[in-house]
Amino acid sequence: MTGYGVSTIESESINVTVEIKTLNSKFLDIYCRIPRNYSEREIEIRNLLTQSLERGKVEFTLTVQPIGKAVASTTVNRTLVKAYFNDLVQTADELSFSPDETELLRVALQLPNAYNNETVDESSRENDWTQIKVAVLEAIRKCNVFREQEGKMTSDKFHDYIGTVKTLLDRVTEQDKLRIPAVRERLEKQVRDLLSDDNFDPNRFEQELIYYIEKFDISEEKIRLANHLTYFMETLTSPESNGKKLNFIAQEIGREINTIGSKANDATIQHLVVQMKDELEKIKEQTMNII
Repeated sequence: MTGYGVSTIESESINVTVEIKTLNSKFLDIYCRIPRNYSEREIEIRNLLTQSLERGKVEFTLTVQPIGKAVASTTVNRTLVKAYFNDLVQTADELSFSPDETELLRVALQLPNAYNNETVDESSRENDWTQIKVAVLEAIRKCNVFREQEGKMTSDKFHDYIGTVKTLLDRVTEQDKLRIPAVRERLEKQVRDLLSDDNFDPNRFEQELIYYIEKFDISEEKIRLANHLTYFMETLTSPESNGKKLNFIAQEIGREINTIGSKANDATIQHLVVQMKDELEKIKEQTMNII
C-alpha cells in the first residue's frame, strides 16, 4: 500500500498542486490538508480517496494559489503566515542552523490557508473546483500506478520467500528419513522395557505406542505445509487475492511449521524450522502491503 502521487494543474485563476502519500495500514486512515476556503469539499475529496485507495494510511495535501485576476480578490492571511514563519524560525533554531528568511517566508506562503480568498463569484468557484478535482483524480491515478509497481516487487519477494520455505521443507523431508531409524530404535527400547516390566499392562502398552507414534510422526504436517505453500501462491495470482486472506494462509503455514518443530525432536530439523520461521516473518510483513 506504499504509494506516492503528485499532480499540478494551472488554469486562468489558480495553480493547483495535489500530493498523496500512502503507507501500510490494516485500515483506511485519511489525513487531509486542505485550504480553509475549500474545506466544504473535504467530504467529497475523502470519498474520491476511499473509492480508489481502499486501505492504507493516506496523507493528502491540497495547495491552491491564485494567479492572474484572482490575485486581486485574494489577501494574505497575515496572522497565520506569521505563525507559520515563527514556527519555521524556531524549528531551524532547534536544528541549529541559520535559515534564509526569504526562503522561510516563501515556504510559509505555500502552507495551507495562507491566503484569504474573497471571491464571491460562485461560477468561478465551481470552475476552480472542477480544476481541483481533475488534479485530485490525476494524483490518485499516479499513486495507484506507484502502488502497482510496488505490488510487482512485493509479488517477486513472495515468490522468493515461499520458494525458500519449500526448499527448507524438502531438506526437512530428507532429514526425516535419517531421523526415523533413531526414532524406531528409541521406540523399540521403550517397548522392550514395557514388556520386561512385571506389571505389564497391554492396554497401557497400546496407549503408549499410539502416543509415541503420533508424537514423532510429522508426515501429515509436511503434507499440509506443502499444500498451504501451494495455496498461498495460487491465491497471490488470483483476482480475488487480498492481504487479509494471504495473512490468514501465512498463519496456517506458521502453525504447521511450529508443529513440525515441536514433534520432530531433531536438532537439524529444528535449525531448518528456525530458518522457515524467519522467511515466514518476512511473508507476514509483506502481506501488510497488499490491499
